[in-house]
Amino acid sequence: MNDPIRLSKRVIELTGCSRREAELYIEGGWVTVDGAVVEQPQFKVAHQVVALLPGATPEPLEPMTLLLNQPAGLTLEAAQRVLVPEGRWPEDRADVRLLRGHFSRLSSALPLQPGASGLLILTQDWRALRKLNEDAGKLEQEYVVEVTGTLVDNGLDKLKRGIRIKNGELPPVKASWQNETHLRFALKNPRAGLIAAYCDAVGLKVVGMKRIRVGGVPMGKLPVGQWRYLGSAERF
Repeated sequence: MNDPIRLSKRVIELTGCSRREAELYIEGGWVTVDGAVVEQPQFKVAHQVVALLPGATPEPLEPMTLLLNQPAGLTLEAAQRVLVPEGRWPEDRADVRLLRGHFSRLSSALPLQPGASGLLILTQDWRALRKLNEDAGKLEQEYVVEVTGTLVDNGLDKLKRGIRIKNGELPPVKASWQNETHLRFALKNPRAGLIAAYCDAVGLKVVGMKRIRVGGVPMGKLPVGQWRYLGSAERF
């Protein structure tokens, strides 16, 4: 029986490629071991059948952006642990072949309000990250907020005009009723706790809140705890 060797070395033997090209073939999901795709160059093989899939190319992975419907109350680190291959939304329409490499070196931008659930953006793409950070003051974020209490007289008008409070002033904000217990807020780059402050100022208490849109990208019907890829035609 042959001594086990790294999968990358076996690919080099099969193709005559360089070590880096072998790693790219493997990380790109192009290499099978006994018919199953293996994406770890260090995976040890002995007598197994190793082959390249049709159309294999030794190209670096395209950086991806993932959209997660984050459950409420999770830290960013805990939310990232929810991102597993099995958590991909079955109805994801993005034409992307799922690879484990899409879950490494992810960065987050535009954090959720404290305690909120909903649309969390995680990306490997430095261009997307730069846009989200540089355009944070221009990108509208939409939240649905569950509230209790009684809205003060002309409360929505006050929100739309801006409200003077004890420690300063709350700027005008777009707000409307979604139903009897839920408000919709649309605002740009809200500081932590701002939505709760708006609600307090008009006699309401926040029970829960969910971000449903960032710029031109809605969360849509993505279930809680599942994720999807940002589509090629979607723009923040």
